[in-house]
Parts: sequence; structure tokens; C-alpha cells
Amino acid sequence: MNPSPHSAVEPSTDWRGAGLRYHSYNFFLQQRFGGRVQKVSLDAGMTCPNVDGTVAKGGCVFCDNRSFSPSRRVPRTTIRGQLDEGIMRLKRRYKARQFLAYFQPATNTYAPVGRLRPLYEEAISEPQVVGLAIGTRPDCVPEDVLDLLSELAGRTYVSVEYGLQTIHNRSLDWMNRGHHHDAFLDAIARSRGRGFEICAHVMLGLPGESREDMLATAREVARLKLDAVKIHNLYVVRDTPLEKQYAAGQVRLLEREEYVETVIDFLELLPPECIVERISGEAPPDYFVAPSWCLNKPAILRAIDQEFTRRDSWQGKVL
Repeated sequence: MNPSPHSAVEPSTDWRGAGLRYHSYNFFLQQRFGGRVQKVSLDAGMTCPNVDGTVAKGGCVFCDNRSFSPSRRVPRTTIRGQLDEGIMRLKRRYKARQFLAYFQPATNTYAPVGRLRPLYEEAISEPQVVGLAIGTRPDCVPEDVLDLLSELAGRTYVSVEYGLQTIHNRSLDWMNRGHHHDAFLDAIARSRGRGFEICAHVMLGLPGESREDMLATAREVARLKLDAVKIHNLYVVRDTPLEKQYAAGQVRLLEREEYVETVIDFLELLPPECIVERISGEAPPDYFVAPSWCLNKPAILRAIDQEFTRRDSWQGKVL
């Protein structure tokens, strides 16, 4: 376990001086931990309140956790067993020596503290694990859970990933989210000053959202001064309500050029210190439906870099 300061994020170093156009997560982790760090996806067996009927049923229209999380595509073992297997695999592939325990599928604070604490403690007891990343919803962080996360952040790096998706309530209703933007604002207000990184998931290309709607979400991320953001386009995976809507012609997906332009517009509005943990999304081919350009992530990243260069632009340029 790697000790960390009580601040959520260490002072930003000069990513532009390193020749980057945005504050990439790899750059941040390299600066913070002094070497490559890889995430190990862990499945704690959680569900979501819009799956179990607490706030809704059926889950988000786009969601099949198996398509987002490697840990949901294999038989679930103990947290330590998942860590051991993931570390072995990532060492072979990336030669990494440091890892983040990533509680990824479903809502990973949606349980009593008595259940959450041993899961998190088991993960950080692995000597090669230098921190935690915990994916959750803004309506699933009661005070005792935030107290636990704050305690852990006093001992190791902790990133809490909140599903913002969009600031527009009509879009949250469409996706069957089960909460509105006020829940996100409440969670952020109660999370500040607790020592962990606050990261927001954002989805571009939601039905009915204009370019200005998407950039309004960017301006809100900037206004809130969040530590980090994850961005990707809406894409379709199998066995979801979205697949049926797409097949019926009810949903139009962004073309690659539209996404590249929009994501750069988005990043130009973010403060330079905001860490960009993800800039495109993907799903395994066995689960993936559309758009086909999502399957070539290196090409997307090249296109983003080329458009940044063409504009002579960078993250935060138009703040």
C-alpha cells in the first residue's frame, strides 16, 4: 500500500511541457507514483438501485456490466483472487509493477459499511496495490460511506468515480437513471475536503442533446472544479434497451468526426488541472453493436491528437 497525502490530488505538473494536449491520466499517475500504474477490475458482486427496484427497474438503458467490466465476464472469485489473476495478466501485458484496485461494475458503495470495509481493506492489503478506484452513483454515498472513503484516503490514493453522464434531467430520465442532477451536486458538496479524488463520468451523444447541451455539461464540470473526468460517446451493446431503440431507428449515434470535434470542444473548456482519465470508450466485439469506429481506439486517439494539432489547441484554451 502506498501512503498518500491527505489532499485529493497532488499539484499538477506541466503536462503541456511534456508535449501533451490534455492532462492525461497516464501522465498524472506517472508523476504521482513514479512509474506505470494499471487498473485491475474487481467485481464485488454489487447491484444498482435502478436495477433492484429501489429507484427504478431495468438499469440504465445502455448498460450491460459485462461489456464495461472485464471482471463481469469471468466467474467471480474473492477480491484477493481477482487481484492475483489481474496483476499476473497485466504484468505480462504491460510490465507494470504498481496497480490500482478498481471496483468497477455496478454501484460499489451500494452496501452497508460493514460489507464495504472488508472489501476495500482486502484490496489495499496487496503490497503492489497503490490505491483504490471506486465506481458509484451520486445517490449511493451516505455519510458513513463517505467517512469510510475519507479514512482510506488518509492511507492510500482513492479515486471515487461518480456517474454524472450529463447535467440535463431529460437525458437522465431517458437513460432510466433514477436520479437527477441535483443528486450529483449533493454528492459533490458532501465529498469535498475528504481527501479522495472526485471523478465524473460523462457521456457524449445522448439522444436529443445538441452540441451546446454537451458543452453545458463541460462548463458545469469546470465550474465544480472536479479533480478528474472520464469521457466517452454513447455506444450500443447487446441485450440492452438501447439496442432495441437503435434497431428501431429511434437513436442516432455520433459519427467519429463529430465525436472528435465535440470531445475537443469539451476539453477546451476544462481547467488544465482536471485529469482526463478517459477520452474514448470501447466494448468487447462479442458485446458490441455500434458505432463501428469505436472498435479502433488507437485511430480515435490519433484523430483527437491530429485535430488538437490542426486547431493549435489544448485543454483549457478557451476558459
